[in-house]
Amino acid sequence: MISRRICLAGSAAWLLAGRAHAGGQIEEPLADSVRNALRASVSDRLNRPPEPEFRSSDDYFAYLKWLREMSARLRKRHADLQHRTDFLKTVWYETKRAGVDTTLVLGLIQVESNFRKFAVSVVGARGYMQVMPFWARLIGDGDPGTLFDTRVNLRFGCVILRHYLDREREDNFMALGRYNGSRGKAEYPNAVFAAAKQWAYSPKST
Repeated sequence: MISRRICLAGSAAWLLAGRAHAGGQIEEPLADSVRNALRASVSDRLNRPPEPEFRSSDDYFAYLKWLREMSARLRKRHADLQHRTDFLKTVWYETKRAGVDTTLVLGLIQVESNFRKFAVSVVGARGYMQVMPFWARLIGDGDPGTLFDTRVNLRFGCVILRHYLDREREDNFMALGRYNGSRGKAEYPNAVFAAAKQWAYSPKST
């Protein structure tokens, strides 16, 4: 299951409003080993959507079905087919690479930026996953402008979420709170869990 302590009451405002909702994500001191590991995890920037590798043709065809279904769901937000395809390919690749749940990340993106590449929050968080600029200094090349690059933004966002999941021993509720800067409060995690339901996918249903 994606969620724990789901409560839809109070999350509607997060889902319906169109602005970016990133909270004041806290810049925490990082041990050198952690910072170096995170820096290594966000390296290897590519300029094109990544092409994942599959162990079998069945896995590949399942991926194509997922891509087609998610593209149809995203059409209302992005009319351009190539844009949707490139974005979804990158989401798939980066979530699998970081070991985070793809559906959960799509819900997070919906709540954070409503799938807007150049969204900026009132606290300065940037892009699809509303990555705070200090992360570019801590583990990136120091240029926060790169956080508007689709691949860079999704890479950073997924790696940061993986870091918080590690900190919280795989507790999605608490990790999402860290991601939003509201650890222990229910509003933001519940909004993400509710949004993620809209991106749930079952191959048998397609």
